[in-house]
Amino acid sequence: MNEQFHNLPMEKQQRILNASMEVFAMNDYRHASTDDIAAKAGISKGLLFYYFHNKKSLYLYTYEYCRQITLEQILDSRFDELTDYFEILEYAAKKKWKIISENPYFLDFAVRSFYSSREEISDELQKNTEDILDHMPQYFKKVNMEKFRDGTDIGRITRMLLWMTDGYMNDKRRQGLPILVEEIQKDFHEWVTMFRKLVYKEEYQQ
Repeated sequence: MNEQFHNLPMEKQQRILNASMEVFAMNDYRHASTDDIAAKAGISKGLLFYYFHNKKSLYLYTYEYCRQITLEQILDSRFDELTDYFEILEYAAKKKWKIISENPYFLDFAVRSFYSSREEISDELQKNTEDILDHMPQYFKKVNMEKFRDGTDIGRITRMLLWMTDGYMNDKRRQGLPILVEEIQKDFHEWVTMFRKLVYKEEYQQ
């Protein structure tokens, strides 16, 4: 834990994190300027490096911050009450879209970090992604398994939907097209509806 940074007032912490998210979202890691981050945060570069020893530690901290606020928003009391697999997926997705709509650079940063390859931080990010996927089953521990057709692999379905979502966002980014929250939310609902018909028993498909 970065003690110096955590001792700052929350408003100043948020300002630095927002600046970091914006600059890293708009540039690849190599060309992201810590001078720009410091300027946008309203602090000196020296002070920025007092809180974070180097650009890499700032990047990884920003990445972890985004991951944590996503989990905190999703795993609330309502989430804990859900037992339908696809309702859980859509509930989590809606929470994510809300975070994205409130944080203009959140999605761009998330997409760029997920698809960062041949970068100085790639190995660390890959480890984080693998850890998230490995621990994903715990989010479905209360799922009503009776609804599924025999032989259904929940982990595989989850990964397929994740890959479809990430592939969609990466394709948009590659084409230089904007990622619209309303559009991806609509498409995600259609994917969920399709998978529901494929893996649920007939009486649970509606």
